[in-house]
Amino acid sequence: MALLKIENLHAYYGHVHALKGINLEVEEGEVVTLIGANGAGKTTTLRTISGLIRPREGRVEFGGQVINDRPAHRIVEEGISHAPEGRQVFTTLTVTENLNMGAYTLGGDREAIEENRRRVFNLFPRLEERKNQLGGTLSGGEQQMLSIGRALMARPRLLLLDEPSLGLAPLLVKAIFDTVREINARGMTILLVEQNARAALKIAHRAYVLETGKVVLSGPAQDLLRDERVRKAYLGEQ
Repeated sequence: MALLKIENLHAYYGHVHALKGINLEVEEGEVVTLIGANGAGKTTTLRTISGLIRPREGRVEFGGQVINDRPAHRIVEEGISHAPEGRQVFTTLTVTENLNMGAYTLGGDREAIEENRRRVFNLFPRLEERKNQLGGTLSGGEQQMLSIGRALMARPRLLLLDEPSLGLAPLLVKAIFDTVREINARGMTILLVEQNARAALKIAHRAYVLETGKVVLSGPAQDLLRDERVRKAYLGEQ
Protein backbone atom coordinates (compact mmCIF):
# COMPACT_ATOMS: atom_id res chain seq x y z
CA MET A 1 0.00 0.00 0.00
CA ALA A 2 1.29 3.44 -0.98
CA LEU A 3 2.11 5.85 1.86
CA LEU A 4 0.35 8.66 -0.04
CA LYS A 5 -2.38 8.08 -2.59
CA ILE A 6 -4.27 10.78 -4.47
CA GLU A 7 -7.34 9.90 -6.52
CA ASN A 8 -9.26 12.14 -8.93
CA LEU A 9 -8.26 15.31 -7.08
CA HIS A 10 -9.97 18.54 -8.12
CA ALA A 11 -9.14 21.86 -6.48
CA TYR A 12 -10.11 25.45 -7.19
CA TYR A 13 -8.98 28.98 -6.45
CA GLY A 14 -12.34 30.72 -6.53
CA HIS A 15 -13.67 29.89 -10.00
CA VAL A 16 -10.27 28.83 -11.35
CA HIS A 17 -10.07 25.05 -11.77
CA ALA A 18 -6.46 24.47 -10.64
CA LEU A 19 -6.35 20.66 -10.32
CA LYS A 20 -8.37 18.60 -12.79
CA GLY A 21 -8.52 15.01 -11.61
CA ILE A 22 -4.96 14.31 -10.51
CA ASN A 23 -3.94 10.77 -9.56
CA LEU A 24 -0.57 9.99 -8.00
CA GLU A 25 1.09 7.75 -5.45
CA VAL A 26 4.18 7.97 -3.26
CA GLU A 27 5.65 4.80 -1.78
CA GLU A 28 7.42 4.80 1.58
CA GLY A 29 11.11 5.65 1.19
CA GLU A 30 10.78 7.26 -2.24
CA VAL A 31 11.62 10.67 -3.60
CA VAL A 32 8.85 11.56 -6.04
CA THR A 33 9.03 14.82 -7.95
CA LEU A 34 6.38 16.94 -9.66
CA ILE A 35 7.64 18.96 -12.60
CA GLY A 36 5.87 21.34 -14.95
CA ALA A 37 5.62 24.96 -15.99
CA ASN A 38 4.45 27.76 -13.71
CA GLY A 39 0.71 27.43 -13.16
CA ALA A 40 0.66 23.69 -13.86
CA GLY A 41 -0.71 22.92 -10.39
CA LYS A 42 2.39 21.68 -8.59
CA THR A 43 2.20 23.98 -5.56
CA THR A 44 -1.59 23.56 -5.43
CA THR A 45 -1.09 19.80 -5.19
CA LEU A 46 1.17 20.18 -2.15
CA ARG A 47 -1.13 22.72 -0.53
CA THR A 48 -4.08 20.39 -0.99
CA ILE A 49 -2.20 17.45 0.53
CA SER A 50 -1.21 19.51 3.56
CA GLY A 51 -4.73 20.84 4.14
CA LEU A 52 -4.15 24.46 3.16
CA ILE A 53 -6.64 24.00 0.32
CA ARG A 54 -9.77 21.86 0.61
CA PRO A 55 -10.38 19.81 -2.56
CA ARG A 56 -13.75 20.12 -4.30
CA GLU A 57 -13.66 16.48 -5.41
CA GLY A 58 -11.46 13.39 -4.97
CA ARG A 59 -9.51 12.03 -2.04
CA VAL A 60 -6.10 12.16 -0.38
CA GLU A 61 -5.10 9.03 1.54
CA PHE A 62 -2.13 8.90 3.87
CA GLY A 63 -1.19 5.64 5.53
CA GLY A 64 -4.49 4.19 4.37
CA GLN A 65 -6.58 6.97 5.99
CA VAL A 66 -8.52 9.64 4.12
CA ILE A 67 -7.15 13.01 5.30
CA ASN A 68 -8.59 15.61 2.92
CA ASP A 69 -11.39 16.41 5.38
CA ARG A 70 -8.94 17.26 8.17
CA PRO A 71 -7.53 20.70 9.08
CA ALA A 72 -3.88 21.45 8.34
CA HIS A 73 -2.66 21.10 11.95
CA ARG A 74 -4.19 17.63 12.18
CA ILE A 75 -2.44 16.60 8.97
CA VAL A 76 0.90 17.64 10.49
CA GLU A 77 0.05 15.50 13.51
CA GLU A 78 -0.67 12.59 11.14
CA GLY A 79 2.91 12.82 9.85
CA ILE A 80 3.07 15.23 6.88
CA SER A 81 5.30 18.32 7.06
CA HIS A 82 5.39 21.04 4.41
CA ALA A 83 8.34 23.32 3.62
CA PRO A 84 6.48 25.92 1.52
CA GLU A 85 7.49 27.91 -1.52
CA GLY A 86 9.20 31.15 -0.52
CA ARG A 87 10.53 29.64 2.77
CA GLN A 88 8.14 31.69 4.95
CA VAL A 89 10.39 31.69 8.00
CA PHE A 90 9.40 33.78 11.01
CA THR A 91 11.65 36.78 10.43
CA THR A 92 11.43 38.20 13.98
CA LEU A 93 12.18 34.86 15.69
CA THR A 94 15.60 33.32 16.11
CA VAL A 95 16.70 30.20 14.27
CA THR A 96 16.11 28.14 17.42
CA GLU A 97 12.67 29.67 17.94
CA ASN A 98 11.75 28.96 14.30
CA LEU A 99 12.77 25.34 14.75
CA ASN A 100 10.80 25.06 17.98
CA MET A 101 7.69 26.28 16.12
CA GLY A 102 8.01 23.24 13.86
CA ALA A 103 7.95 20.95 16.90
CA TYR A 104 4.61 22.10 18.31
CA THR A 105 3.14 18.62 17.74
CA LEU A 106 5.54 17.31 20.40
CA GLY A 107 3.88 19.40 23.09
CA GLY A 108 6.18 20.12 26.02
CA ASP A 109 8.50 17.14 25.47
CA ARG A 110 11.75 19.07 25.81
CA GLU A 111 13.92 16.01 25.43
CA ALA A 112 12.30 15.06 22.11
CA ILE A 113 12.49 18.66 20.87
CA GLU A 114 16.18 18.93 21.75
CA GLU A 115 16.89 15.58 20.07
CA ASN A 116 15.13 16.70 16.89
CA ARG A 117 16.98 20.00 16.98
CA ARG A 118 20.28 18.13 17.24
CA ARG A 119 19.31 16.11 14.16
CA VAL A 120 18.57 19.30 12.23
CA PHE A 121 21.83 20.92 13.31
CA ASN A 122 23.68 17.77 12.27
CA LEU A 123 22.09 18.08 8.84
CA PHE A 124 22.59 21.87 8.63
CA PRO A 125 25.65 22.89 10.70
CA ARG A 126 25.22 26.46 9.44
CA LEU A 127 21.96 26.73 11.37
CA GLU A 128 23.68 25.80 14.61
CA GLU A 129 26.22 28.57 13.96
CA ARG A 130 23.28 30.97 13.47
CA LYS A 131 21.00 29.56 16.17
CA ASN A 132 20.59 32.87 18.03
CA GLN A 133 20.25 34.95 14.86
CA LEU A 134 16.89 36.31 13.69
CA GLY A 135 15.36 34.45 10.75
CA GLY A 136 15.01 37.66 8.78
CA THR A 137 18.77 38.31 8.86
CA LEU A 138 19.71 34.99 7.25
CA SER A 139 20.76 34.62 3.63
CA GLY A 140 18.36 33.02 1.16
CA GLY A 141 20.19 29.70 1.36
CA GLU A 142 20.17 29.76 5.15
CA GLN A 143 16.45 30.56 5.20
CA GLN A 144 15.84 27.57 2.93
CA MET A 145 17.80 25.36 5.32
CA LEU A 146 15.70 26.76 8.17
CA SER A 147 12.45 26.10 6.33
CA ILE A 148 13.40 22.48 5.70
CA GLY A 149 14.76 22.08 9.23
CA ARG A 150 11.56 23.48 10.74
CA ALA A 151 9.52 20.97 8.72
CA LEU A 152 11.73 18.14 9.95
CA MET A 153 11.28 19.08 13.61
CA ALA A 154 7.94 17.24 13.70
CA ARG A 155 9.69 14.01 12.59
CA PRO A 156 7.26 13.50 9.69
CA ARG A 157 6.76 10.34 7.67
CA LEU A 158 6.34 12.46 4.51
CA LEU A 159 8.14 15.71 3.72
CA LEU A 160 6.63 18.07 1.13
CA LEU A 161 9.26 20.36 -0.41
CA ASP A 162 8.10 23.24 -2.60
CA GLU A 163 10.78 24.84 -4.80
CA PRO A 164 13.73 24.41 -2.41
CA SER A 165 16.23 25.77 -4.95
CA LEU A 166 14.23 28.87 -5.94
CA GLY A 167 16.36 32.00 -6.06
CA LEU A 168 19.55 30.32 -4.89
CA ALA A 169 23.03 30.52 -6.43
CA PRO A 170 24.20 27.37 -8.28
CA LEU A 171 26.53 26.22 -5.50
CA LEU A 172 23.73 26.51 -2.94
CA VAL A 173 21.35 24.68 -5.27
CA LYS A 174 23.76 21.75 -5.35
CA ALA A 175 24.08 21.82 -1.57
CA ILE A 176 20.29 21.82 -1.11
CA PHE A 177 19.83 18.86 -3.47
CA ASP A 178 22.67 16.98 -1.78
CA THR A 179 20.81 17.53 1.49
CA VAL A 180 17.51 16.31 0.03
CA ARG A 181 19.30 13.15 -1.10
CA GLU A 182 20.79 12.73 2.38
CA ILE A 183 17.42 13.23 4.09
CA ASN A 184 15.97 10.52 1.88
CA ALA A 185 18.93 8.21 2.56
CA ARG A 186 18.11 8.53 6.28
CA GLY A 187 14.67 7.08 5.55
CA MET A 188 12.50 10.13 4.84
CA THR A 189 9.85 9.92 2.10
CA ILE A 190 9.79 13.11 0.01
CA LEU A 191 7.39 14.68 -2.47
CA LEU A 192 9.35 17.39 -4.26
CA VAL A 193 8.08 20.27 -6.40
CA GLU A 194 10.91 21.88 -8.32
CA GLN A 195 11.39 24.18 -11.32
CA ASN A 196 14.92 22.81 -11.80
CA ALA A 197 13.59 19.71 -13.53
CA ARG A 198 16.98 18.24 -14.38
CA ALA A 199 18.23 18.37 -10.77
CA ALA A 200 14.93 17.03 -9.45
CA LEU A 201 14.84 14.10 -11.88
CA LYS A 202 18.43 13.19 -11.02
CA ILE A 203 17.62 12.61 -7.33
CA ALA A 204 14.05 11.29 -7.65
CA HIS A 205 12.92 7.69 -7.96
CA ARG A 206 9.75 8.56 -9.88
CA ALA A 207 8.21 11.66 -11.40
CA TYR A 208 4.94 13.14 -12.57
CA VAL A 209 4.68 15.86 -15.23
CA LEU A 210 1.82 18.32 -14.72
CA GLU A 211 0.29 20.57 -17.37
CA THR A 212 -2.65 22.89 -16.62
CA GLY A 213 -3.78 20.85 -13.63
CA LYS A 214 -3.46 17.40 -15.19
CA VAL A 215 -0.85 14.63 -15.05
CA VAL A 216 0.34 14.17 -18.63
CA LEU A 217 3.37 11.92 -18.05
CA SER A 218 4.63 9.75 -15.22
CA GLY A 219 7.19 7.05 -14.65
CA PRO A 220 10.70 6.34 -13.35
CA ALA A 221 12.63 9.60 -13.08
CA GLN A 222 15.54 8.31 -15.17
CA ASP A 223 13.15 7.40 -17.98
CA LEU A 224 11.63 10.87 -17.97
CA LEU A 225 15.11 12.40 -17.90
CA ARG A 226 15.70 10.68 -21.25
CA ASP A 227 12.22 11.31 -22.65
CA GLU A 228 12.38 13.58 -25.70
CA ARG A 229 9.19 15.45 -24.76
CA VAL A 230 10.52 16.23 -21.28
CA ARG A 231 13.94 17.20 -22.60
CA LYS A 232 12.42 19.69 -25.03
CA ALA A 233 9.77 21.14 -22.73
CA TYR A 234 11.54 21.24 -19.35
CA LEU A 235 15.28 20.66 -19.82
CA GLY A 236 15.88 23.31 -22.46
CA GLU A 237 17.12 20.89 -25.09
CA GLN A 238 16.32 20.92 -28.80
